[in-house]
Amino acid sequence: AVPKKGRLYARVLQMMERMGLEYRRANRLDIANCTNMPVSIVFLPAKDIAYYVGEGQVDLGITGEDIIAEANVKVNTLAKLGIGKCRLCVQGPKGKYKEAKELAGKRIVTSFPKLARKFFNNFDAKLSTQTSIKYVSGSVEAAIALGLADGIVDIVETGTTMKAAGLEVVEDVMKSETVLIANPNTKHPELVSRLFKRIQGYIVAKNQCMISYNIRKSNLAAALKITPGHESPTVTELSDSGWVAISALIKRKEAQDIFDKLEEVGAKSILTFAIDACRFPSDYRRSVSGELNGLLRDEEKLSK
Repeated sequence: AVPKKGRLYARVLQMMERMGLEYRRANRLDIANCTNMPVSIVFLPAKDIAYYVGEGQVDLGITGEDIIAEANVKVNTLAKLGIGKCRLCVQGPKGKYKEAKELAGKRIVTSFPKLARKFFNNFDAKLSTQTSIKYVSGSVEAAIALGLADGIVDIVETGTTMKAAGLEVVEDVMKSETVLIANPNTKHPELVSRLFKRIQGYIVAKNQCMISYNIRKSNLAAALKITPGHESPTVTELSDSGWVAISALIKRKEAQDIFDKLEEVGAKSILTFAIDACRFPSDYRRSVSGELNGLLRDEEKLSK
């Protein structure tokens, strides 16, 4: 299950393409069958995905941690995808509130009523107040200006919409980003494992790149400390016996700093190359959230 629209839609489509999933989606249909794998892709509102995965109607889903927390369903979080990073925040008119507890007992409007209720219950218990939590499906930031609320609980990504409405963050409720989730009782652990490894490869390819450079053998030890690689760098002899060529995996965002450090130890012809796709099985065994709550063990049993 993937988001059918919104800020994540285009990014998720790109990810599926890089995963090698080929499908045709007919107009106005929210289900597409892959032509090269026994996989069906279901396009759903992002807020519904956690429920579908938790109830077992779909095996895998891509949605936000905030939505999973609001849904309060049991799912396995397989990987953080590094996109859709945001915060769920208590917001109020600029300069009016310094702490969230000042809004206890007042009117709060939100699209996350369960999380908002849980957050303000702590203050209500201590302060003997009763905070009113009202649900709206969208345009939450307009509730204060329209006189419906004293404060809101809403997502902040860039803060542009919040500032345009004359609001500011009073306190964070939680941080969130887009994650890959799975039903704990999936009947297709092998296929879930295969798709998960493809997504892992996409994440690595997006965030890493290959670096190549030449270095004198006398400076090799110093250079390898700068570029240790994923498992071990590749060292290749050159026609000049005093030099070697090095290839290693590095984090894309650290490339320029690594260039500077390599130049300081005498590296020449320093180049980086984008990675279109990759696969690191060991990363699968060490998933972002640890062992996949039984999926790995099930896969190992099937392989035996």
